[in-house]
Amino acid sequence: MLEIIITKEWQGKRADAALAALSGESRACVQRWIEQGHVCKSPPSMAVIKARDAVCAGDIFIITPPAPAPSPLTPENIPLEIIFQDRDIAVINKPAGMVVHPAAGNYSGTLVHGLLYHIVDLSGIGGELRPGIVHRLDKMTSGLMAVAKNDEAHRALSAQLADRTCTREYLALTRGSIGQDEGRIDAPIGRHHINRQKMAVTPEGRPAVTDYIVLQRLKNACLLKCKLQTGRTHQIRVHLAHIGHPVLDDPLYGGAPEGARQMLHAWRLEFLHPGEGAPMAFEAPPPEDFMRRLRGLGGTEIPAKIQN
Repeated sequence: MLEIIITKEWQGKRADAALAALSGESRACVQRWIEQGHVCKSPPSMAVIKARDAVCAGDIFIITPPAPAPSPLTPENIPLEIIFQDRDIAVINKPAGMVVHPAAGNYSGTLVHGLLYHIVDLSGIGGELRPGIVHRLDKMTSGLMAVAKNDEAHRALSAQLADRTCTREYLALTRGSIGQDEGRIDAPIGRHHINRQKMAVTPEGRPAVTDYIVLQRLKNACLLKCKLQTGRTHQIRVHLAHIGHPVLDDPLYGGAPEGARQMLHAWRLEFLHPGEGAPMAFEAPPPEDFMRRLRGLGGTEIPAKIQN
């Protein structure tokens, strides 16, 4: 059971929007719970609400999520590198070429299908027995991802992403020689006006900030460490293309052939454990295809520890 107190900034707003934001659940999930009668005002009224109802500051709502239903997806015995797992979370080193979520054209073989096979103690996310993907990686991006195994862990990790206390760092091979040894790209990102499959820097976009440090200068290329300050779709790829140094072999933003593997790897992940509150840090060295590309450009091995 969840008890949600409406705060001042949600005065007069729709119940589904307010409860989604304050609970950490998706708006669609909250709407479904409201329709099914799992949300009501706290005693003594216990009134059933509608999604469009306006809320007032100080209102208290009780959410009683239904028991999780089995996932409609079939678990698949897909090889996965699970580098950490406990009762609340798992940390995965995703290979390039693996899609995270099932979607059109990828109805099997996804990370979610593999997680359903390998993780046996799921307690339900959003009313369904499924792994909770907290943040995504593009199909052709490799590296670390955090996965929640229950609703409480999902809410806690999502909150850390929202308040920027979760650290995500990437290694990227980029085209050309970047003038500065380090810098910040602060440029809003939104959907491309013409190609709706792409994102772009646009004044109408959402705020997006990427910090970078040049680790190695190569043959008409650089090895960068990029740190996300926000988490927009394709953020690093869009930002580096925006400054004229796209990620190498990027088919969408760098002119590489369709199906190429962009040289981007999520190498470090830091967050507070959602149950215990202890700081946790994970690192995954780049895979061999990334290292071959680096060596081919005259680069050297990446140190086991990269200083901030």
